[in-house]
Amino acid sequence: MAAVLILPFSRAQAQQEGPGACALPDSIVVEGNLRTTNDQILSDAELATGVALNFKSVQRAIKQLYATGNFSDVQVGCRVHDGPPTLATIVVKVAERPILGDVDVVGGDRIPTRTLKDKVDLLIGRPVDAALVARTKQRLDSIYEAAGYYLHRITVDTTMVADQRAKLTFRVSEGRRLAVSGVRVNGLRSLAPADVVATMKTKPEGFLWFRKGEFDENTYSGDLTERIPEFLGRQGFIDGAVERDTLIVDRERGKGLVDLTVREGPRYTLGSFEALGNRRFSTAEIDRLFPFQPQAMSLTERAMSLVRRKGPSLPPNTFDQGRWDEGTKKVQTAYSNEGYIYARVRPVVDRDTTGGKHVANLRWEIEEGQPAIVNRVEILGNDHTVESCIRNALLIVPGDVFNQDRLVRSYQNLGNLGFFETPVPNPDTRPDSSGDVDIIFRVKEKQTGNVNFGASAGQGLGVGGFIGLQQPNLFGRCKSGSLNWNFGRFQNNFQLAYTDPQIRLSQVSGTLSAYRTQNRFQGIGGFSNFNGGFGQPIQTGTSLQLGFPIPQSPYTRLFLSYGLESVRFGSSGFLGEQASQFSGANVRSYVGATLGYDTRVDLPFASAGAQRTFTAQFNGLGGTARFQRYSLDLKNYATLTQFGGSKPGSQPIKIVAGLTVKSGAVLGSAGAFRFTQQFNMGGVQFGEPLRGYPEFSITPDGYLPDAT
Repeated sequence: MAAVLILPFSRAQAQQEGPGACALPDSIVVEGNLRTTNDQILSDAELATGVALNFKSVQRAIKQLYATGNFSDVQVGCRVHDGPPTLATIVVKVAERPILGDVDVVGGDRIPTRTLKDKVDLLIGRPVDAALVARTKQRLDSIYEAAGYYLHRITVDTTMVADQRAKLTFRVSEGRRLAVSGVRVNGLRSLAPADVVATMKTKPEGFLWFRKGEFDENTYSGDLTERIPEFLGRQGFIDGAVERDTLIVDRERGKGLVDLTVREGPRYTLGSFEALGNRRFSTAEIDRLFPFQPQAMSLTERAMSLVRRKGPSLPPNTFDQGRWDEGTKKVQTAYSNEGYIYARVRPVVDRDTTGGKHVANLRWEIEEGQPAIVNRVEILGNDHTVESCIRNALLIVPGDVFNQDRLVRSYQNLGNLGFFETPVPNPDTRPDSSGDVDIIFRVKEKQTGNVNFGASAGQGLGVGGFIGLQQPNLFGRCKSGSLNWNFGRFQNNFQLAYTDPQIRLSQVSGTLSAYRTQNRFQGIGGFSNFNGGFGQPIQTGTSLQLGFPIPQSPYTRLFLSYGLESVRFGSSGFLGEQASQFSGANVRSYVGATLGYDTRVDLPFASAGAQRTFTAQFNGLGGTARFQRYSLDLKNYATLTQFGGSKPGSQPIKIVAGLTVKSGAVLGSAGAFRFTQQFNMGGVQFGEPLRGYPEFSITPDGYLPDAT
């Protein structure tokens, strides 16, 4: 604030009458104002002619003028006039701040300019406030530091334009991002620093291109407040914490050293366990959810353990905070699956440190409440697909007791339909006044179906073309239809199929298909001595399949089918020579039964779940071939890790492990159908594909290179 000046301008009167005259001025003048009127300034300062002045009133006037924000400098002086009578004039000198005419941010590249401008809250048309400008600069600094750009520079340029208006330009020099050269961990007694660094997402830069070591403030904060304490808790150090953290920045080299001081505290072992307040589940059922009981690893857990990094080994009976939290979630889910969505499971860890020991006594305090009933299930956003089709995929219906697992599975089934954009938004649960819940699924339709055509060339089938039409959501009723025609010199295949998942809105599904295949296989080892190679079989057939749900098992269906197929062999090739053995019509008439179990998710490219299929086929029924064919297919999928997908609406990239097991048997003579119905392995053109082996070389008797 400027100094308060009350000075006489006449030396002759200053010694005798100046101070008294200035205390009761005859007039007040304002100087230096261009934009603000005299009356407004005097009104804001509360100064008036004939009113006595003192030090406090002058100081108050200066403060009030500064408070308006219109002035960068304010001075109050006194001018005394000679001659009787002695007159005094108070002079208020002001320097007005320029008006902000425009503001801009330039130089931003790695951070969007819009993000930077959102932090600028300076108002156009108001006087420029240096304090607000400095505060805005600090906000821009914080954005870059949070993103790891500690080497940036921000300057403010002021350009005066017409009418006392100023343009402010924030110029950004981003520099390169700060790279973490190393992480130093102090204070550890039992754990290795490398194990602590391994649990952090802030990693030092490495030799490979993806180890950039870029520093990110949000990631670093998550390391300090979440990941490191969680790691300590999993090792039994539930009192452990990060006591101090320092980022040592070398601005010349653009490097940073993260220096941490970690306090482990004592390691706790397991003590007693009890559950209180459980009525819906017995104590024995709750005990089975206790996470520290010996449990066999699932197939998914075994697959993930092969590729994931193993942490340090724990002493026997060590308390693991992470497992305790996971067990609590399982109990909460168990109650949610029974409709107790308002149940509260409070995990309690009582620390017993008597006698120099450190024991964690565990307790679940349960408040069950009342079960919730599903009141309504709403589906929003289905502009093309009919609602009955979508509801058929849901496992949760109005009137049911709320079940968390069935809600999650219903959400996954919507994604499996393939009619909506993925990932599908999470369902909303809206409780009403009575404690029941409404469930809302929101979907967004996407384009389904495709038409494809083109040409192909290969050693086995020669030059040809193809035309295809697939529509998995005919008329918006989840019915699917497909037509495929492959044609060319060595092939002429036609397939037509139609599937209705709800025949007359029932739970019975049906599939009707017809096909005609004519392939002339060339270049199959072992048949090169025959004119025409392997030959050119012609298969024509049709089939009808009906699917029925299995009670109390929403993932299992029973399919019953009937099919009719004929086969003819040309006169050339190996099959032509074999045709004499199968004179007359070669027809098989069969009935089949298939038991299918399917829990896969993220179709058509499954990322988790399993599929089990057992098929029994009985051929006869008036046909020329009488045999039985059995097959068993087992498929398992497990997500090992994923990248991204943490933000709602984002699609993650998943690395998935899959295991497929197939087995089969044919009882009886397949006759003319032995080339298609028997299990042949080897090669990639005929039968079950197996690269690296000749066609038909893998037999029930083992590997026979001359089997063809």
